[in-house]
Amino acid sequence: MSMKPKLRAAFEAELQEATRAEARADLTLAWRHLERAHILSQAHAGPHVRSHCRMFAFGWRRRDVRELVGQAVRIVVAGPGSWLGRAPLGNTGGANVGILTPMPMPEDLRALLDG
Repeated sequence: MSMKPKLRAAFEAELQEATRAEARADLTLAWRHLERAHILSQAHAGPHVRSHCRMFAFGWRRRDVRELVGQAVRIVVAGPGSWLGRAPLGNTGGANVGILTPMPMPEDLRALLDG
C-alpha cells in the first residue's frame, strides 16, 4: 500500500524541516522532525526504512555510536515490520526507545494517520 498524497506530503515536509533545522545547528529540533517523519512512515515499508536511514545519517554526522548501532538494526527490521503490521504506533524510532514500544502520538500526526 502506498502513502496517501496528504500523508506523503507531511512525511516529506518533516524530512525537509529536519534538514533546515540541522543546517541552522538546531539539532534538537532536527531530531524532533526526524522522529515525526518516522511516526508518519511506520505503516509504509519504503518510507519507514528511509526515515531510519536519515536517522542513521544524523547519528553519523554527530558521531553517535549508540544511535548508529540502533539505527543499523532498525534499518534491517523496519521494512518487514511495516509489511507485517508490527511497527508500534507512535514510536519515535530513535535508539533511545525500544523497537517494539508503542508511544503516545502527537494529535496532529494522529489526525493525518486517521485521515
